[in-house]
Amino acid sequence: MNAYSGRLALVGDRSPHVRSHARIPGLLRQLEERDHLDLDVYWIPTGESVEGFDGVWLLPGSPYRSEAGAIQAVRTAREQGIPFLGTCAGFQHAMLEFARNVCGATGVQHGESTPDADDLLIVPMQCSLVGHEGAVQVTPNTRAARLLGVERSMERYHCAYGLDSSRLDLLREHGMVFSGYDDEGEPRIAELPGHPFFLATLFQPELAGDGTRPHPFIQAFAHAVAGRNDQIVEEGRGVIPAAL
Repeated sequence: MNAYSGRLALVGDRSPHVRSHARIPGLLRQLEERDHLDLDVYWIPTGESVEGFDGVWLLPGSPYRSEAGAIQAVRTAREQGIPFLGTCAGFQHAMLEFARNVCGATGVQHGESTPDADDLLIVPMQCSLVGHEGAVQVTPNTRAARLLGVERSMERYHCAYGLDSSRLDLLREHGMVFSGYDDEGEPRIAELPGHPFFLATLFQPELAGDGTRPHPFIQAFAHAVAGRNDQIVEEGRGVIPAAL
């Protein structure tokens, strides 16, 4: 059987001390063996461009060396219709990018990198989720619900910062959909319905289970990366379908 390929950018400042970074290569090998997805994977530091890739995964590991570079990676994927997955810090910076560049809230900041800023979108959690597992209530009729196939899922976290819930309406008004919440109603999954694949989670799906079976979000993202590459090859490089 032929393998389906695509160029995937893993955006983050790679470190052996970040459990997520250590887990991901094994998950990608599983996808190659199980789903015949032979992705051409590149680890991209946060200050480098992701132009020309078929998928962008913004990884945990904040504070990033280049917050501006991480946000630009999100923007490139969002505006160019490149499949995007953001996990943990990737979720946080995807929300920053959307607030600044779509919602017009250009001054919003991240509480980890600029704790004294006047306008924080990403704020310290009342209770840190570093190393914790928690329930996520999934919103019906969303991409997240279709992929998970359940109304409630247990997910693993490694974060101490989250989205300021008082700003949810601003993001919703401009098209962001929050498709998963914890039991207290705090957002845990976000997606853009008009995008080929744009999904961000505050939890880390790469830490699910023992690493032998990729989380449904990672599996679907990998297929979207390979599918985009196949479509571009079929139609000719430089001719991107209008739907993207």
